[in-house]
Amino acid sequence: MTFPFEQLEVWRRSVDFAEKILVMADQKIDRRDAFSLGEQLRRAVISISNNIAEGGGRNNRKEKKYFYNIAKGSVYEVVNLLEISKRRGYVEQGSHEILYRKAEEIARMLSGLMASNSE
Repeated sequence: MTFPFEQLEVWRRSVDFAEKILVMADQKIDRRDAFSLGEQLRRAVISISNNIAEGGGRNNRKEKKYFYNIAKGSVYEVVNLLEISKRRGYVEQGSHEILYRKAEEIARMLSGLMASNSE
């Protein structure tokens, strides 16, 4: 048995994105920022796939869209936290650009998913 959200490419990509962010946070963010910046980054990136999964489990289009919108907001939060991480020296420019592009892609996919659930 598979859950409906597991069929969504955006969910798979958000889980992959979370793994990359979690590894970076674990390896790069030092102890002084581990709780504030690191923990906030972890929660925000995990929230993306969690809300896609929760939305995927809803039968009502309005509810699906609500959770997909929360997931998109979490993408934006991760982008902000990545910028702060870059400025604090935890993320190199090249890595930041790659992660930023992945975030853009997930946000676009979520926008498409929300539009398809509006019909």
